[in-house]
Amino acid sequence: MSSVHVIDSHTEGEPTRLVIDGGPDLTGLTVAEIRTELAKNHDGMRSAVVCEPRGSDAVVGALLCEPSDPSAQVGVVFFNNVGYLGMCGHGTIGLIATLAHMGRLAAGDIMVETPVGLVRATLHDDGRVSVFNIPSYRSAASLSVDVPGYGTVVGDVAYGGNWFFLTKDNGMETDLANLDALTRFSVALRNALTSKGIKGDDGGEIDHIEIFGAPKRADADSRNFVLCPGLAYDRSPCGTGLSAKLACLAADGKLAPGQVWRQESLIGSLFEGQFQVVGGCDPLPQGSPSGKGNHLRILPQITGRAFITAESKLIFDPEDPFRNGILP
Repeated sequence: MSSVHVIDSHTEGEPTRLVIDGGPDLTGLTVAEIRTELAKNHDGMRSAVVCEPRGSDAVVGALLCEPSDPSAQVGVVFFNNVGYLGMCGHGTIGLIATLAHMGRLAAGDIMVETPVGLVRATLHDDGRVSVFNIPSYRSAASLSVDVPGYGTVVGDVAYGGNWFFLTKDNGMETDLANLDALTRFSVALRNALTSKGIKGDDGGEIDHIEIFGAPKRADADSRNFVLCPGLAYDRSPCGTGLSAKLACLAADGKLAPGQVWRQESLIGSLFEGQFQVVGGCDPLPQGSPSGKGNHLRILPQITGRAFITAESKLIFDPEDPFRNGILP
């Protein structure tokens, strides 16, 4: 790999770098198999694209690839500075905006094949993008976790394409001025989950921590902080994180199907989310204690905007000792 052609965007503040040409030849594989092959034999591409000196901890990379499912028009594998993601909501919005920038997509629907399943997206006439994520659900509710240095933390475990632990702010304001404190707390919480063997239903690591507080915007319902696997916080309200939140609200009967939830990010950007029920048990009656995970399956719809920020060619000099990135 001597160079790759990339297009950069940000979705409500969170950057996405889409590799559109120059990646490894992985034809004939499903998108899930492509992710496995990248991790096994081509991981240098991931780190070279998103890690320093070309990228940063906040950049989420995406490899544009051919779908194996005939109902999909495009395939994508998402990755960050430490590994690979099952799904990425803000990255999918960035993908759709980038395809429109390239002239490959007009307003309307598109099916995207991701490693965890098919995702439908809609490019609206006004430039907004709606992503209909994979079925999401809560697997554990009101779970108590003893976090060294912080005491008992109570929250929910939910799946929105990645595994999340969702909790209220525990006395810390969800404000950018508190970034260091929020990060330290979230790292300690994630380490506690790992040390106690608390995982997702499929044995997957709970590698995203989501903290909620009061909104600052008059048009928002809450404000969140999301710690991503590589220790960077999500500048956007986090698409898979909002999917997990919607699953919890649905399971508790606090949000009705089709009702809009407006999620504000730590930097003040906004996603709109709503859902439809697609399976599992019935939601709990209004005001009922959580108690159980419920496992109500919902189909989340996440809407936001992405903006193109750059189009460039990344060069990989064989003499460069950091051609594959500065690894964390």
